[in-house]
Parts: sequence; C-alpha cells; structure tokens
Amino acid sequence: MLFKVIVISMLLLIGYSLFSALFHMMKGTQHDDKMVKSLTWRVALSITLFLLLLLGLYTGVIVRVHT
Repeated sequence: MLFKVIVISMLLLIGYSLFSALFHMMKGTQHDDKMVKSLTWRVALSITLFLLLLLGLYTGVIVRVHT
C-alpha cells in the first residue's frame, strides 16, 4: 500500500512540474530559468520513478502476472 502511495504521489509531482513549466513557458518574459528548473525536476522525478518501479519489480513488491 505504501508503494502505491509513493508512486501516485510521484506521478502527481511529475504532472505538477510539467504544468509549472508550461505556465512559465506561456508567460514568456525572462522566466527561462524557472522553466528549465521545472523540466529538470520532471526528468529527475521520472527517472527516479522508473528506478523505483524496477526496484519494486526486482524485490517482489510488484508481481508480474503470467497469462
């Protein structure tokens, strides 16, 4: 259950970071640093989430269903 909460909260943070970058991009007046920082956070969170999912699969927290 804790693993699901972590994954969902990370997905929400990734979405927030993406829309934050969109907001700074649409504003368009010398906010390039904020947009780059938001996109950097999104990439870092996405990589961390991917590694967390791989770790969950490796440790057995996520179970593969064979059909």
